[in-house]
Amino acid sequence: MDLHSGMPFWVVLNPLYNYFNPLKNNIETHTVIIGSGITGALVAHTLCTLGVKCVVVDKRTIGTGSTAASTAQLQYEIDVPLIDLIEKVGEKQAVDAYKCCLQSITDVENVFKSIGKNPDFERVPTYLLASDRSGKKLLEKEFNARKNAGLPVEYLEQDLVKSDLGIDAKAALYNDTSAQLDCYKGATYILDHYLQKKELQLFSHTLIEDYVETQSGYELVTEHGSKITCKNVVIAAGYEAGEFLPKKVMDLLTTFAIVSHPLDEKHLWKNRALIWETKEPYLYMRTTNDNRIIVGGEDEDFNNPDKRDKSLRKKAAILEKKFKKMFPEIPFVTDMSWAGTFSATAGGLPYIGTYPNKPNMYFALGYGGNGITFSMIAAQVIGNLITGKADPRAELFGFDRSKR
Repeated sequence: MDLHSGMPFWVVLNPLYNYFNPLKNNIETHTVIIGSGITGALVAHTLCTLGVKCVVVDKRTIGTGSTAASTAQLQYEIDVPLIDLIEKVGEKQAVDAYKCCLQSITDVENVFKSIGKNPDFERVPTYLLASDRSGKKLLEKEFNARKNAGLPVEYLEQDLVKSDLGIDAKAALYNDTSAQLDCYKGATYILDHYLQKKELQLFSHTLIEDYVETQSGYELVTEHGSKITCKNVVIAAGYEAGEFLPKKVMDLLTTFAIVSHPLDEKHLWKNRALIWETKEPYLYMRTTNDNRIIVGGEDEDFNNPDKRDKSLRKKAAILEKKFKKMFPEIPFVTDMSWAGTFSATAGGLPYIGTYPNKPNMYFALGYGGNGITFSMIAAQVIGNLITGKADPRAELFGFDRSKR
């Protein structure tokens, strides 16, 4: 199944990571990571750093699944507002989840510092806009909850939002802890770094068609009949991870995105901030290094790729219209558009760790709109679990949390 339609901006912008290496022989390793997107790359980074022998396999060209379609905004805010998450999972768990996401932004930054590569990582602030009166009431409650939790947040009245961004929002929440990057660069930089150091084996165009649990772990079978014997398996395959589970644990959604032609810098808003809103589905936007603007949103339930693809032109037109209504002075012209599919859970938090009765098979899925931050958390948690270290986040994001 395709994870995106249209041609994602990052794949057009960057040279393709031209690596064709299907697995043709039987091999043995400690841990197999299925998926070469940002989750798989960060898991590989963590395991290589811990000295764990690992292999990454992907049925596609490296990094061209959901990661290629990501708009790559790193925020501590989860799709579910803190006040709502508290109602769903309890105050301590909700606040802990938000603080984990806050820390993960710095952790992502440090990963790229450690390998000496920068995938256009840039610290930028965030504005969460009140779309209407009910949105303003939500932000007032959300501000108090975040403030009480010790999270970085400021409440901006309408006049300050107007002064900062030149738009008529009734209020906004502001923080200066967010970031943005090029997610495709990020994933391929990490994988190539450890491949060049000969600390990682990487196989593209290798579909895992079946697996058998053994006394010592798993035996994976590829579509061509090659076998991989391993102790652990990490399923880092985005929403396709559900194929390895006995029941549905996440919903599938499609998000749409457009990117403008490069603009004169004078047309960009203050501090190149990330911007999103309280409306559902929300509109979100960011800038790029070459002065483009990316706008995303119009999320809808995912049914099939054909329906998603047919909707792309219509959704792109709606996104451009909404953007121009918000920023009528910016000469936005759509250069390209695309859609990506992602997964979310009913509770708003991802599932990270082993599934009951599937020992040594680790999952990371259901990120919602926080793919990169939760990928970082997942990599750390899974790395700790594989090496026998306790990690309190494993309980927070575990599959059995609903039983507590």
